[in-house]
Amino acid sequence: MQPVLPQGYELASFEEIDSTNEEARRRAQAGERGPLWIWALRQTAGRGRRGRAWESPTGNLSCTLLLAPGVAAADAARLSFVAALAVRDAVSHFLAGATVQVKWPNDVLIDGNKVAGILLESSGDSGSKTLPWLAVGIGVNLARSPEASAFPATSISAHATAPTPSEALTQLAAAWDRHFRTWRANGFAPIRKAWLEYAAGIGQTVTARLPGETVNGTFSGLDQDGALLLALPDGSNRAITAGEVFFAAP
Repeated sequence: MQPVLPQGYELASFEEIDSTNEEARRRAQAGERGPLWIWALRQTAGRGRRGRAWESPTGNLSCTLLLAPGVAAADAARLSFVAALAVRDAVSHFLAGATVQVKWPNDVLIDGNKVAGILLESSGDSGSKTLPWLAVGIGVNLARSPEASAFPATSISAHATAPTPSEALTQLAAAWDRHFRTWRANGFAPIRKAWLEYAAGIGQTVTARLPGETVNGTFSGLDQDGALLLALPDGSNRAITAGEVFFAAP
């Protein structure tokens, strides 16, 4: 069964592919701009942030949205928050009673365990006023979670009957379109507000691992650009723009 997409979106589906993000890159380099959902039942070379492998077994959702965002790279980067909200909504649709939250910078959690990841990639053309294209890669653990993971992982099937990848993409595409329209019409502010409503770890001690240093502090929110705000033990505040965040053990 093919997923049902909102009006204006196209679909390219595959039984197996190396990576949906790589397919988006190939198509973008050939001139395609979307909006196009690229969906595969299985990836052989899926990847996550920082070059990590992303396990993509049959039964999970592996997809990428290729689009031309029409904004500069810095603005397009905040679409990771749009994607996180869309994934959270889609996962919540199939669960009752579980706590589904978002985790900075781009994960989705069920009861504190990672169920989905998001990877944004683009042309890297920093000299352009508007980003030529953006690939929003999304992986959701529907039927299985990885055995080895940098963060505690879970799947929808651990909490409820797992949807098919087609059913999951139908919900995800609708949620993306809804939040993307909000971003288009009103900017980042309402996306930031909605993200904070579902954010994991606010008010808790977290460790941010950055290139060359590790910072410990209390997660106090997001700034207007989407940076993580940490209140440090010396009373100062720090905005974290890139890195990995770990919650303190309970």
